[in-house]
Amino acid sequence: MKINYLVIEGNIGSGKTTLVNRIAKQYGARKLLEGFEDNPFLPKFYEDQEKFAFPLEMSFLADRYNQLKNNIREFELFSSFLISDYYFMKSLIFAQNTLSRDEYLLYERFFTIIYDKLPKPDLYVYLHSDVDKLLQNIKKRGRDYERNIDPDYLEKIRAGYFSFFKRQNEFPILIIDTTKIDFVDDENQYERLCSAIFENDYSTGVNRFLMD
Repeated sequence: MKINYLVIEGNIGSGKTTLVNRIAKQYGARKLLEGFEDNPFLPKFYEDQEKFAFPLEMSFLADRYNQLKNNIREFELFSSFLISDYYFMKSLIFAQNTLSRDEYLLYERFFTIIYDKLPKPDLYVYLHSDVDKLLQNIKKRGRDYERNIDPDYLEKIRAGYFSFFKRQNEFPILIIDTTKIDFVDDENQYERLCSAIFENDYSTGVNRFLMD
């Protein structure tokens, strides 16, 4: 399968950025990483979600759009392979779980205007891990503003992704269960994961690949 634009996503703490960095280095790809750490609303959001959810989601929406628009235009001119650790639909998935109904309906209007203008990936990979492993990974990386993430919040994000998968038919989706594997330190498991991504011909729809 020829892949020019690959997206790797997952819940908070799934290891998506780590995997993107490693694949980009091995395959000589350009990488597009979400710059969430510079968002001034993110630490405030984890302290008071109700107050800061809307400005956080709107700032993410603007940042993701500008980053994708600028980098994918350059990619079309200068590169043959782009890999990203997020897809624009992420904005809507997270907003469903953080905004009030009125805020979400307003947010959705802005999202819809933008979404159709962006290119779709050749393959979308979702790294699935259970909540316990996500919490272990979050604790391990030690970001102060993530210390109090609620397990229920992670579960709602997971449910939002899987709801999106059921409705989506514009590009192939590959779901890889990484709950019991370590693709960071185990070379064999990393190679198996890469084989699942690059050596199969996925039709449009949702595909699942289990690793143990």
